[in-house]
Amino acid sequence: MNVVDIIRKKRDGGTLSREETEFWVSGMVRGSVPDYQVSALLMALFLRGMSDEETATLTDVMAHSGSMFTPSDLGGYTVDKHSTGGVGDKTTLVLIPLLAAAGLKVGKLSGRALGHTGGTIDKLESIPGFRTDLDRSRFLDLVRRTGLALADHTADMVPADRILYELRDVTATVDSLPLIVASIMSKKIAGGAQAIVIDVKTGSGAFLPRLEDSRRLARALVAIGAKLGRKMAAVITDMSQPLGRTVGNALEVREAIETLQGRGPEDLATLCCELGAELLVFSGRSPDHGSAVATLRALLADGSALAKFRDLIAHQGGDVRVIEDPGLLPQAGDSIPVSARAAGTVRRLDALSIGRAANALGAGRTTKDDAIDPAVGVEVVRKVGERVEATGVLAVLHVNDPKNLTEARRLVESAYDIDQKGAPCVAPPLIVERVQRGS
Repeated sequence: MNVVDIIRKKRDGGTLSREETEFWVSGMVRGSVPDYQVSALLMALFLRGMSDEETATLTDVMAHSGSMFTPSDLGGYTVDKHSTGGVGDKTTLVLIPLLAAAGLKVGKLSGRALGHTGGTIDKLESIPGFRTDLDRSRFLDLVRRTGLALADHTADMVPADRILYELRDVTATVDSLPLIVASIMSKKIAGGAQAIVIDVKTGSGAFLPRLEDSRRLARALVAIGAKLGRKMAAVITDMSQPLGRTVGNALEVREAIETLQGRGPEDLATLCCELGAELLVFSGRSPDHGSAVATLRALLADGSALAKFRDLIAHQGGDVRVIEDPGLLPQAGDSIPVSARAAGTVRRLDALSIGRAANALGAGRTTKDDAIDPAVGVEVVRKVGERVEATGVLAVLHVNDPKNLTEARRLVESAYDIDQKGAPCVAPPLIVERVQRGS
């Protein structure tokens, strides 16, 4: 067997076998298959497409390309969630302790920000002292003892995905649906989850703005996860406007704490309970979706989820005082309001523009090596359907470096469309649709 024959076979529309997939993936990880041959194969896969069987095989082989966790490693019924990224999406910070409070085991590996979507690891690292660089034994010990741990991806897990991700970026093959699915699901499979819920965003601030594309991705993720023996659900959720009212690392941590205290934005609490309910039903801890949502609402109300978040911070070296005193989180030097030019009702709030404004202030990265400022970002004061008076505050910019302040202000102003007649405007539904579950 040789890689040239595999490239030729796929170029000509053939279907790769498991043995062929294992051969080129393992060779790529070892370095015996050079980048130029992998790049040629990626283009063949992109142009010719992949069957569900090929995609499932690639996902499984990628997952096994490095170290893995198993349910027995994690010590209970293991669950995970994935979001395709959005603006103000701090769901993981609320949902993971909420699931742990419900008795599930959550060992979550997350990423950093790139582009206009935030990264969970950056948000957590805005908590003074919080460590995300856990070694394998420490990570597993925390999950077994406390029910949860949240850490950065390690180099020894799914190394095939790291190599392919970088090559896809420079070979114009990023937007191949099968390769996207294999990238996402290989990390979930390697993480040891028995049940997985996927939050697929749609709308202007999403990775895939068009609903039809979001739907295709959601269905593919569910199908491939189920094919590999996982219980799967996908929920397509709105990202036409930001989730919650903050965009920026420390700002989002503060809002997540407020949500765990029962006084955060309703859309964030609702989304976390809707996503978590899928996993409670899969685990058998709730008989149906409605009772699962009620259970999670109760765990938010009685402080159980907040206590789990406190444990997470304490066990990973963070300063737990931030829960009672959010002023201990990084704070920007200036808070600059953006005012409405006329009275009316917010008809549109473009999530992408808000995300770009936060990035301009330093809250995100353009390249993976960029530094971020954990204190800066955008606080959204008015959202779709809400009334604003003339010169009333639409949003607040949290600023340290004024270099890009003018651009950030322009982006926020352009994000808003105000109906000056004051006609009723209804926000789009948060839950757009649910994809049939795999099992």
